[in-house]
Amino acid sequence: MGRCDAGAVTDRYRESPDLWAELCYEKATGDDGYDYDRNAVRRAQVLWSLQYDRRPQDLPLLRWLARQEAVCRREAPFQGLTDQITLAGALVAEHRQVEDVWLQWEIKRANFDTWCGYDGEHLLAAGVRATLDFVRESGHPDRDEVLEYLAGRSDISEEGVTEWAERQRLTFPDDPADEDPLTLIERAQFAGDRPRARELLDQWAAGRTRDRDTLSTLRYELTELGAFAEAAAAQRDSLAFAESAWDRASAWHTLAELERQADHHDAAWAALSECRRALADVSGWTEVGLGRMYVEELLRLAVAADGDLAARAFTEADRQARDVPRLPLVVWQSAAEAAAKVGDQPRAEHYARLRDEERRRIDHELSD
Repeated sequence: MGRCDAGAVTDRYRESPDLWAELCYEKATGDDGYDYDRNAVRRAQVLWSLQYDRRPQDLPLLRWLARQEAVCRREAPFQGLTDQITLAGALVAEHRQVEDVWLQWEIKRANFDTWCGYDGEHLLAAGVRATLDFVRESGHPDRDEVLEYLAGRSDISEEGVTEWAERQRLTFPDDPADEDPLTLIERAQFAGDRPRARELLDQWAAGRTRDRDTLSTLRYELTELGAFAEAAAAQRDSLAFAESAWDRASAWHTLAELERQADHHDAAWAALSECRRALADVSGWTEVGLGRMYVEELLRLAVAADGDLAARAFTEADRQARDVPRLPLVVWQSAAEAAAKVGDQPRAEHYARLRDEERRRIDHELSD
């Protein structure tokens, strides 16, 4: 959706509050079986439009959007602290209305991530003294909790709130030309506009030195775009910056995963072989998560590949799995699938038993 299109859509909501229900949190289940918010993208696009066209009369709409973001963060299966909820809170805070302390508190306590990462200054945007006086005199059911929280934030001053507000304007500028290009890429991705995200990524990367940070960003963004072969190329270049044995093992493991996703199975096997060589220099590697990830990637390759390579990958994974303790359920699932793929029925049955035992153990723990 272009800027003009987004502005026209947003004007509909400005003019017709009856349409705001289209922007509410609505739980839905995707084809993959995971729950999601049916209106998350539409709500985000309106928020972005309001960021770039700020008007005093937008406060009621902003409050509605912020409240729906709070509900989404509270109800969403993966929760988290998102660009959308932070933007909504910042746009509401910009109006400096003392009564919005309750809405900001609703966002703050939506989930663990918002509790830790959502700035306390949002609650005090109308001023420290004015907000404290308002809350103390209120009969709101959250009064005592908010006062207790604010009592522990004696580090926030009137000057600090003013400086925070200025930083928010830099974080969320009112002109897209001043926006961090990586933010625009992430927003295009969120909106499902992959061609636009790729165009922006190419613009961002053009002329940049392929240093550690650039390569890391490229690898991440290309992976998000599903351009696994190009992501693998960026990851291969980044191997030059891996200094310790741990860093080398981790870098080779990431490369192996990307090569597998790109259907470059021989390259994935070669990367896993290098990963194992690097792990040999990591003390106690079988006891750490990277060791378990190495075994899992071998199994994933065995499932993805064909013929002799699938058999070799499974044989190596089967051998390594004997020495790596506390393998998780996902590894046993992959092991059973890989053993069946290469026609090793006894090992398929063995791993199926381990899979089922681990699933029963987890179910028992969850039921306690």
